[in-house]
Amino acid sequence: MMKFIQPTWQAPPNVRAISTTRVGGVSQVPFDSLNLGSHVGDDPNAVRVNRQKLQDFAKLPQSPLYLNQVHSTKVIRLPYLGENLDADAVYTDKPNQVCLVMTADCLPVLFCSRNGKEVAAAHAGWRGLCDGIVESTVSQFSCESADILAWFGPAIGETAFQVGQEVVEQFCAFDNQASSAFIADPTTSGKFFGNLYKLAQQRLSKLGIQAISGGDYCTYCDEQRFFSYRRDKQTGRMATLIWRE
Repeated sequence: MMKFIQPTWQAPPNVRAISTTRVGGVSQVPFDSLNLGSHVGDDPNAVRVNRQKLQDFAKLPQSPLYLNQVHSTKVIRLPYLGENLDADAVYTDKPNQVCLVMTADCLPVLFCSRNGKEVAAAHAGWRGLCDGIVESTVSQFSCESADILAWFGPAIGETAFQVGQEVVEQFCAFDNQASSAFIADPTTSGKFFGNLYKLAQQRLSKLGIQAISGGDYCTYCDEQRFFSYRRDKQTGRMATLIWRE
């Protein structure tokens, strides 16, 4: 039986959103079991079955577009007729267009306008987050930033995301406030623990977005529910998706 996480936020009733867990698919170890990534070395047939199971179980209005995520700041607008899927966010203002990103530690961020006419999903690993994927996604919206809601899906938590000094410096070069999202690792010189949720919240706040929800999970710590690349290296991918009816 598939197990999903449904965002707890104030989205209008015509907006549908879910985040998958690793539970409910057919993939074998180490991709067990609802792996949705076709690029991780899993049996392609198992991935196809898992994607179909997601579409059927969630009653998706269409087969989603699966991006080739490259930690960029590129956003694809749906419907999309192009062939280049190198992007890290999806936006639409059309009904029944599914915006989907995949993660296994990186931060998935969902967006919707208060009137329910615009939705988007962004894949925010630390590189993309630092370079501006959140800002690029929000720039697609025609409504005011204050009228955008955001939800953070499952990502690696602040007690597990160890980074080097160079990561801290890159974020602080954009905004000195980012320093508050890093804590020195007391056991390893030159290493820090970073809070992706807080870093993303800071970026959204600077854009004027205050209605921010989620950020309640740690993919690294919860092996039963979530894939984690940093924990397992070879592992599957979860999906976080949104559409408007």
